[in-house]
Amino acid sequence: MCIICGCEDGKVSNQLSNFIHDEYKNLHFSQKTAALELSNTSETRLIEVKTNILAKNNIHAQQNRIALTNLSTLALNLVSSPGSGKTALLCRTIEALGSQPLAVIEGDQQTTNDAERIRATGAKTIQINTGKGCHLDAYMVSRAMEHLKLSSGAILFIENVGNLVCPAAFDLGEDAKVAILSVTEGEDKPLKYPDMFTAARLALLNKIDLAPYCDVDLDLYEINLRRVNPQIEILRVSAQTGFGMDVWIAWLRNSLATKNSKHTTN
Repeated sequence: MCIICGCEDGKVSNQLSNFIHDEYKNLHFSQKTAALELSNTSETRLIEVKTNILAKNNIHAQQNRIALTNLSTLALNLVSSPGSGKTALLCRTIEALGSQPLAVIEGDQQTTNDAERIRATGAKTIQINTGKGCHLDAYMVSRAMEHLKLSSGAILFIENVGNLVCPAAFDLGEDAKVAILSVTEGEDKPLKYPDMFTAARLALLNKIDLAPYCDVDLDLYEINLRRVNPQIEILRVSAQTGFGMDVWIAWLRNSLATKNSKHTTN
């Protein structure tokens, strides 16, 4: 977990460095490197610190969930390894959704490159740079939500830092994790990183247009996904050609309608 890789210092992020640094209100977080500080810490103490981190994160996540539910907003945590085509897929998704109210929280360690690509579609976007952090946490998301001023009935896309390990453990208050898996990554990725795909409700098998050139077994991708998560939904898509985008858009609209229906009933 992140306490080992060094992106957490045993505390939920509550200190900002250059909190708002430009006209887009992008957020920059600064976190200490903990690996050296904890190198002589006992296993019992490490477990205690990890538990404390997740417990505090979950408090913020629940607050986010309540706020999103009150706004009838569907929140999706997009997770993947770097290079899966997550941002390109998100840009195509935004265009396909048309007049649907939406917003994007864009997570990276550094730069605003992806946020600028998203903003070019016209979508309301805030970049979160995590510094040494290898994932977004619920506190970061809550601060970004304050500045996004979400519309009622919107879809909030949270594009997490490219990493198939740490984001699996951190609840952001989302309705679902959506894992993007490129056909160029290898059919064994769900078996190598089972926590991420177990936590996801939906897997988007992306770059399907490259399958004929990669000597991959698409059925084996799906078999391995269901080996680690028998309930996972799987859609084959291509952000480049648009293949499968209609089914993905339908999934989004249905998920938003289902959430709003449940909220109205309750």
